Amino acid sequence: MRLQFKLALYNTLTKVAIVAFLGILILVSISRISINHIQQRLLQKKTKLISNLSGVEINDLLTRQRSFTDYNLLKEEYIVLKEIDNRKTPLKHYFSQEEKNIEGEQEQYQILTADFIYEGKRYRLELGETTSAIAQLEHTISVFTFCVLFAGIILTLISDFAFTRYLLAPFYQIIDQKLNKVNDPISFNYQPVRTGTEDFRILDQSISILMKRITTLFLIEKEFIANVSHELLTPISVLNSRLENLLNDEQLSTAGENKVFACLKTLSRLKSIINSLLLISKVENNQYIKSDSISVRETVNEVFEELEHRLLMLNLKMEIDLKNDFNFNGNQSLFHILLTNLVSNAVKYNVQSGTIKIWGISQKEGYQLFVEDTGNGMDAEEVKNAFTRFEKLRSDREDSYGLGLAIVKSIAAFHNIDISINSQKNKGTSVRLTIPV
Repeated sequence: MRLQFKLALYNTLTKVAIVAFLGILILVSISRISINHIQQRLLQKKTKLISNLSGVEINDLLTRQRSFTDYNLLKEEYIVLKEIDNRKTPLKHYFSQEEKNIEGEQEQYQILTADFIYEGKRYRLELGETTSAIAQLEHTISVFTFCVLFAGIILTLISDFAFTRYLLAPFYQIIDQKLNKVNDPISFNYQPVRTGTEDFRILDQSISILMKRITTLFLIEKEFIANVSHELLTPISVLNSRLENLLNDEQLSTAGENKVFACLKTLSRLKSIINSLLLISKVENNQYIKSDSISVRETVNEVFEELEHRLLMLNLKMEIDLKNDFNFNGNQSLFHILLTNLVSNAVKYNVQSGTIKIWGISQKEGYQLFVEDTGNGMDAEEVKNAFTRFEKLRSDREDSYGLGLAIVKSIAAFHNIDISINSQKNKGTSVRLTIPV
């Protein structure tokens, strides 16, 4: 998950937790607050009723019976007044909550029971008010709180996402311009990214400083490669010429000729190794350009024509099944070297009268090209170390330097081509190239 989403999600969850806590607190408190409010109203009504009550009104209310009960029209309030005879008990004054059945309907009431003495007589006043309004109020507040919470979640998520996107925009710009789009340290853009965040400025400056160091090392390595090309290959060429001239000497003995031929062979081997290492180094340092339009089918056919004589010498059969061609941008000469090395290995380690098959198929992830042979194959340990430099198969061949697959790996990485090997001992090897679309 990206940092932008993590920050937005964290801020949203934090605010939701706070709103949820306050909502629950309101729901828990509203009932108590409402009941206290009703009780205060009942006390006020009791005080007002008793202060305005006269003896004549009491007598009229209690005429023909010892108690008086009255409900208002909606049965939300009621009053009960009755005369009590017990003069020994203290005056009572308390609140209670009871459920009453009024004309077939059950209602919950908050009740104030208060005893008072008027003109020497004891009376009990009971005032009640329904609590259904409280339940309705709690329901309304619950719905309102839920709506506010849901709206708060949406608005918070949108606002936090927008803010973190604005806040992290310089960070992603630094990553994109200073890292992702940099293929050559020499062409690195040192122009600082505009940002008001000090942390991003430090990151930008640190990357620029690091790239300056990498550029310096890169230039030193390029200079070293150029020096190696001149300082090593030139003496080898001079020695090779002198040894060839020595062979023209008529006084040279047979034993001497054999020694000269051995020296020439060693020089050729050394030159081949140096050229291979220089090729790997140049490829890994992006010293080649990828401006060619490469046809897989044409390149495979060119490799086949170049190695056809070796196939005939070993009585090998090559099958090419590339019904659908695939084109991509890259370096034509490097891709040719890649396929040449793969097919050369298939020829080198194949069995007599064996088969080499090259076929391709288009997939969602890209074009897959397979180079398969019926040769000696490799075990798991050999497959694991196949791309390691100077790692040779268990073979007695003197023309193997252990750099062929290392070159293949470097060229594949240069073209963003995924390469994998599937091999079984004494059954053959299959190399798969996945060229991205």
